[in-house]
Amino acid sequence: MRLIPLVMVALALAALAWRWTSFSWVTRAGTLAAAALLLAYGVGAFDLPNLESALLNAGEALGPYTYLLVGVLAFLETGAAIGLVAPGEVAVVVGGITAGQGHTNIFVLIGLVWACALAGDIVSFLLGRHLGRDWLDEHGAKLKLTHERLEQVDSFFARHGAKTIVVGRFIGFVRAVAPFVAGASRMPSRRFIPAAVLAGGVWSATFSLLGYAFWQSFEKAITFAKQGTAVLLALIAVGIVAYLLCRRRRR
Repeated sequence: MRLIPLVMVALALAALAWRWTSFSWVTRAGTLAAAALLLAYGVGAFDLPNLESALLNAGEALGPYTYLLVGVLAFLETGAAIGLVAPGEVAVVVGGITAGQGHTNIFVLIGLVWACALAGDIVSFLLGRHLGRDWLDEHGAKLKLTHERLEQVDSFFARHGAKTIVVGRFIGFVRAVAPFVAGASRMPSRRFIPAAVLAGGVWSATFSLLGYAFWQSFEKAITFAKQGTAVLLALIAVGIVAYLLCRRRRR
């Protein structure tokens, strides 16, 4: 039995029952289908494939074609929806491991990942710019995103958008949605693109070199990556608390 999927099933069904009349038939069917899959997974009817091991085996088998696999996943990493499930960060670490094994070139890999990550950010940003705001204005109320809250998001990105893109690149959920939200909040491209260039470069170099340094131990490389993300989240939380305390003291 897996507790988290079962809890997610309960929450999904509760939300569906609560807002049944306001949901379209497509949303109802999709939620029920997702709940059924989560229920089957939660009770142990099937196991998910080990994506990390699959990527490592693919890297060893593909050789130079690893560039294509890693580049595509790095591009998809910042898709507004795909990025939530695409293992782009793991793929970059695996690419670094294959470079350590001599199958790929680490400098070519970093450059390719950088370019693909930047391209993914820009595509997601443009989708948010041209599609996201209209969708949020029309359906945001169903997600409790009122006009006032959307204005708060706009204000936040106007003041902290560049920092969010740079720091968020290292946080899975934020990385997947930040470019789309930045576009939807009408963040100027002249501020977004330099931040995306910097974030993509640091991110690609960090995780490629991490895999390259620990090419003999895939588990160790992934552990370092996850620990680094946890430390970053902790530092961000401490910084927010410190900022709020200082602001309150000034007032």
